[in-house]
Order: sequence, then C-alpha cells, then structure tokens
Amino acid sequence: MKFWAAALIAAAPLVLAGCYTNPVTGRQSLVLISQGQEVTLGQESFGAIRKAEKVSPDARANARVKRVGGRIAQAVGDQLPNAKWEFVVFESRDANAFALPGGKVGVYTGLLALAENDSELAIVMGHEIGHVIARHGAERMSEAMVIAGVGAVSAAAIEDKTDVQTRNLFLLAYGGVTAVGRVLPHSRANESEADRMGVIYAAKAGYDPRAAISFWQKMAKQKESGAPAAAKPAWLSTHPADQKRIADLQAFMPQVGPVYEANRGKFP
Repeated sequence: MKFWAAALIAAAPLVLAGCYTNPVTGRQSLVLISQGQEVTLGQESFGAIRKAEKVSPDARANARVKRVGGRIAQAVGDQLPNAKWEFVVFESRDANAFALPGGKVGVYTGLLALAENDSELAIVMGHEIGHVIARHGAERMSEAMVIAGVGAVSAAAIEDKTDVQTRNLFLLAYGGVTAVGRVLPHSRANESEADRMGVIYAAKAGYDPRAAISFWQKMAKQKESGAPAAAKPAWLSTHPADQKRIADLQAFMPQVGPVYEANRGKFP
C-alpha cells in the first residue's frame, strides 16, 4: 500500500472526530488540536512576543487600540469561549497586526499610522480576530499532521507538553507558511474568509464596513510605491491579490451594510 493511502486510512478517524464549524461562515474544517491547548499556546506565545518586542509607551495609541478592540470583543461575544482579551501596541514600522487564541491581540504602530480612522483599524483587528475564531492556525497545523501521516502521534504530543518548537510551529501556522501548492491556496481561502468575518465584526461593533475598501486601496497604493513584495504574483502569495480582495469586499458590502445600520448608534 502506498504511503499516502496508508496515511489517509490512519487519519480517517481523526478527520471524523476533529471537525470544527466556523460560527460565522458555517464552513467545516479539520482541527485536531483542542481549544484548551490552543489557548495555552496563544497565551505562552503572546508572553514571549511581549518579552521580545518593544511595547509602545504611547498612551493615546494604546487607548485607541483598546477602545476599538473592546468593541470588536463585544461583537464577537461567546464565539471565542473563555477569552481573556488583551490588546497591546508594539513599536514597529510594519503596517501589521496579529491575534492569537485566548483573545491576545497585537497592533504595530506602523498600522496605526496607516489606518487613519477607527473604522479602518476595526477592519484589520476584526480580520485578525476572525483568523482565531475560524481556528485557521490550528487548521493548518492539523493539515500538516495529516499530510505527514502522523496525525494521532502529533496531536497527542501537543496535548502532553508545550515546548519551544511547538510554539514556533503554532506561530508559523497563525502567521502563514510559504510553500507553493496545496498550502497556499488554502491559506488564501483563509484570508478571504477572515476578510468577511472582520467586516462583519466591525459592522456589529458599529464601525463602517466600507472602511475595508479604503484601507486595502491604501495598502495596494503603498505596495505600488516601491515595496518589493508588490511584484509577487498572486499564486506565490499567502494573501489574495489586492484588486481581487477589494472587488470581493465591494461585492460583500450589500450583505453587511444592514448590519452596520442596525449597530452604528449602539456605541458611544
């Protein structure tokens, strides 16, 4: 029997037992890692990041991120069980943000400079939190386990202990991987799903979802101004091409517009 066939048979019980349903989109995915272990990994990884990165002392920036993040957290509600929300600003020129299981969210000062208003910031934070609620990182790790044919053993090892190698794999899974083939299309699909989720969360938090269009237009313009990654073809990227992303979001606006109108006056 060929290796891939044997691996598939061995993994079949795990596939049946490890189905997770996204509470927003309804999509089912293979997740072999428990939510409890995922939260533990998120907390440990966030602690390590806080030690390695410079936390911004800017009180105004931190207040802004906590204000927007708090409203997104309310919109998320019980979709992230046992979350202990924490919002931290890190000093970096990168226009980026991230979220880890357990409600741990980091925003870089470079992003705050690019996101000119709170609605744009909410779009990005909602997107990153969407990755966590969709359990995209755990999905990538689980897929890697099955592809390697050691799903049961790897899942048990992760449950038994958390070491540096496991944390690194976890961060890589939530940050995206760079292999051409099965993983990249899957990752781009995750990004598109997180886009939709982020827009919904922002709208539920009373932020204008149309800010997603203006933000990604600015991101595209910034790349055109000279960023080396701008010339990378879409099929070699873990993210959708900017123009496709913008077009998809524009097409989604009629569905999310009523959500925004119903919630725009609920927050101070």
